[in-house]
Amino acid sequence: MKDFTPTEYVLQNVASGREFDDAGWALDDPECCSDSPSLVRALYAKKRIEVGDDSYGLYKFADWLPVSRMLSGSSAPVTYKSEGLAKKLGLDNLWITFSGYWPAKGANMSTCSFKETEAYTVCGRMAQDEQCVLVVASAGNTARAFAKVCSDNNIPLLLSVPEENIGALWFNAPLNDCVKLICPQNGGDYFDAIYLSNLALKSPKFIAEGGCKNIARRDGMSTTVLSAVTTIGRIPDYYFQAVGSGTGAIAAWEANMRFIEDGRFGDNKMKLIVSQNVPFLPMYEAWKADSRAMLPYDDDQARHDAETIDAKVLSNRRPPWGVRGGLYDALKDTGGDVVAVTNEELREACRLFKELEGVDIYSAAGVATSSLIKAVETGAVDKSKTIMLNITGGGEQHFMDELKNNGGKLYNLRPSHVFPLDPSAEDVVSVVEKLF
Repeated sequence: MKDFTPTEYVLQNVASGREFDDAGWALDDPECCSDSPSLVRALYAKKRIEVGDDSYGLYKFADWLPVSRMLSGSSAPVTYKSEGLAKKLGLDNLWITFSGYWPAKGANMSTCSFKETEAYTVCGRMAQDEQCVLVVASAGNTARAFAKVCSDNNIPLLLSVPEENIGALWFNAPLNDCVKLICPQNGGDYFDAIYLSNLALKSPKFIAEGGCKNIARRDGMSTTVLSAVTTIGRIPDYYFQAVGSGTGAIAAWEANMRFIEDGRFGDNKMKLIVSQNVPFLPMYEAWKADSRAMLPYDDDQARHDAETIDAKVLSNRRPPWGVRGGLYDALKDTGGDVVAVTNEELREACRLFKELEGVDIYSAAGVATSSLIKAVETGAVDKSKTIMLNITGGGEQHFMDELKNNGGKLYNLRPSHVFPLDPSAEDVVSVVEKLF
């Protein structure tokens, strides 16, 4: 393991501007008014980023990551200039940032998802002597990433994932026993998994990962933009990504502002064009209504819609939309937009990407690719401008083929306990405390 110096930073309340020290795991400003909830951001001591060499993996971007240690096994996103898709769409400067498994491009994320960027940063923020068990709720890919990182680095972890999504919890080696899984029963969705994890957190033995409120999760995701800007040499004009919570797009916006302060990469703000999968469209509907508040969404209808979409990782019913510093503010500040993409459209985009770029991509990345295609077709983008397409997951088929050819096999994480959709807090706490 290379020598590593903890990154210097302070926290800032987005709404008030108040700066304060990170007590170690701050998710909120302790002086924040409950009537005006706000995200907090990291303000890094180094205003000009110095990128390390590739041997540091994700931590080559440590100047702008809130980490106190470097964990083993990380890989950074890779950015390259598109030829096939760019030619098909008539784009002069299409840059693809790929997070997944594509060794030929230098992408070596064995979980095949950019969720690894979150997991390595969140766990790198944790104190090495942390006694509490980390709790993470996920629709699938986030859980796989955290399970890998925590297993490889012996960090106790409790995952909460919808039972019908546990097929996403595959690994190329058995997991360390420090990783445990609980599920809401079939019929439950990502929101039910979040609810279940919140009940577990009523025990003092557990600590919340924090989701979008955790600066480490957002700044880990921002490495996609750090990769793009330092590779291209300038801030892109457009940014395309599919969103479930919108955390990655918020992170992109924040990284953009850091690069403006850096001063070497331009002073423009990327136009954020984010996308959701029809019929699960809570942020799309709120945006089209120009509403900071999320619109009413019946729980049963939301569960049905979440089951209907291909890109199930995009099925967050309670995203950080209206909170100060959230996605609504990011879209307003950048003149952005939200696009709706059908299952049929994303499938065609996935097929086209594989044909033209040479690697398979996940459904969520297909949603982003389809939104770019639609933007080109409608004239919503200037074809001569610099465009960043954030491919948030891919290369699974390549990974599986390589594993099979090398005589390997998959190992699946099975739930230690499946709960009803409305369990009592006492029952949940009693069960999860006995798991560790």
